[in-house]
Amino acid sequence: MILRDRRTIAGWPLLLRLSLRQDRVLAPVSVAVLALMSVASAAATPGLYADQADRVRAAEAINASPAIVALYGPVLDVTSEGELAMTKMTVLYAVFVAVLFVVVVRRHTRVEEETGRTELVGGTAVGRHASLVATLLEALLLASALGVLTAVGNTLSGLDLTGSVAFGALWAGTALVAAGIGAVTAQLSASARTCAAYAAGTVGILFVLRAAGDTGPGWLSWLSPLGWNTQVRAYGDIRWWLLPCYLLAAGALTAIAFALRTRRDLGAGLVPPRPGPPTGSPRLADALALAVKVHATTLVLWSVAAGALGIVFGMIAPGIGDLLDSEVARSIIDELGGALLAAILSVVAVVLTYFAVTVVSHAGHDEQDGRAELVLATATSRSGWFAASAVLALVGTAWLLVVTGVGLWIGYVAADGPGIGNLVVAALAWVPAAWVVGALAVLSLAAGLRWSGLVWAWPAGFLTLSLLGDLLELPDWLTGLSPYSHVPSLPADGWSWGSAGGLSAVAVALLAVAWWRFRERDIG
Repeated sequence: MILRDRRTIAGWPLLLRLSLRQDRVLAPVSVAVLALMSVASAAATPGLYADQADRVRAAEAINASPAIVALYGPVLDVTSEGELAMTKMTVLYAVFVAVLFVVVVRRHTRVEEETGRTELVGGTAVGRHASLVATLLEALLLASALGVLTAVGNTLSGLDLTGSVAFGALWAGTALVAAGIGAVTAQLSASARTCAAYAAGTVGILFVLRAAGDTGPGWLSWLSPLGWNTQVRAYGDIRWWLLPCYLLAAGALTAIAFALRTRRDLGAGLVPPRPGPPTGSPRLADALALAVKVHATTLVLWSVAAGALGIVFGMIAPGIGDLLDSEVARSIIDELGGALLAAILSVVAVVLTYFAVTVVSHAGHDEQDGRAELVLATATSRSGWFAASAVLALVGTAWLLVVTGVGLWIGYVAADGPGIGNLVVAALAWVPAAWVVGALAVLSLAAGLRWSGLVWAWPAGFLTLSLLGDLLELPDWLTGLSPYSHVPSLPADGWSWGSAGGLSAVAVALLAVAWWRFRERDIG
């Protein structure tokens, strides 16, 4: 066994403590948000349907729509209130769980190697595999916490205790498999960016396999752990024997990761990077052009994902009437924004805001690792470097919302939906709110590196505030702190220049404060 020699894992307890300290904000906030999402869905569902007959009709309508099944998965037991409540959580939100754990593993493996910190720590009495052991143990702790919190929350929200335990276990299992995927891709890639691309591609393939199996040949679903989530039947006739499969898959991926770790040099990947051109393009002399070049691949991938997501949701929307046979059931759409498409945009806008967060976070890493100083040592001004990241973050987010709106329109027209208004304009209505959140991320970066971790917290915090505001009957002034709560429910409602202008003014003010703070402090 690779880990039989204890010298190779010496020092892992100290590295585990260090990893937990580094994630003292990211990990608790992310786990809490995911658990609250599940709790919110569990608590809201019982009041949406008058009786079991209504719930059965809604579940049958979901199963009758291939587009909805491809996105959320089928409801295998149409009489189960728990399965209906966890429809979106079982597969779609499990993808968010997977993303979180890939991010955590990547952060403590490939990112640490890329910055040279792993080599620095390795020069002490720390074994070769200690870092990977500590990272995977942290993932195990976080997965356990997520599973327990979700199970307890769902139970307290009124769902069956046994089913809630099974559901918490499948979410924890998904997290462990994702951690294994992150560990393997960290060995294959030579950079953090490539590692993220490999991991995202793997999760995407697993999602597509599951979607293809749920709408076509059923055996394809069994090839994906995301497909197992549905097949566990947490709130039906539970298949307990399927839960150990997550552990087996995670264990196999972990063994592969350690085997690959012994076959590569520190800082390198098994897949060598392509050599770049011998000389840089003259166009890269401009800070904005350099930022666009660095994030070009990311922007293309986000654009493709946003367009595809828009098309899928646009095709689903016309058939949603089948889910609304009762007045009570229609309230779910009203609570989320007055119309299904408005509800979709309210969630997609939050997700797309993370593109701005990614750009701003990358600028923070450039400053932390010294690359910003290299750029500023040239003819590039401090204002030019700062503005390049801010402009790309905000303009890129607006572009992605436009792409989403176009995708919604294409899918809606393809599905023969009735006329409901301009969907591109409906998507644009969320741009000012996204800009406010993006500006807060820029302000966090400008405040200093110790505050830069907040860039990831703003979108999730505002989303949680918006979703839980009505459920917990929070005061209006508190829910009003979320920029997303001030966006009109287009296309159901009309455009509001007051909302757009007010949010845009707030974004400009935040950017002005950010620039003032950045100008006053030292780089690094």
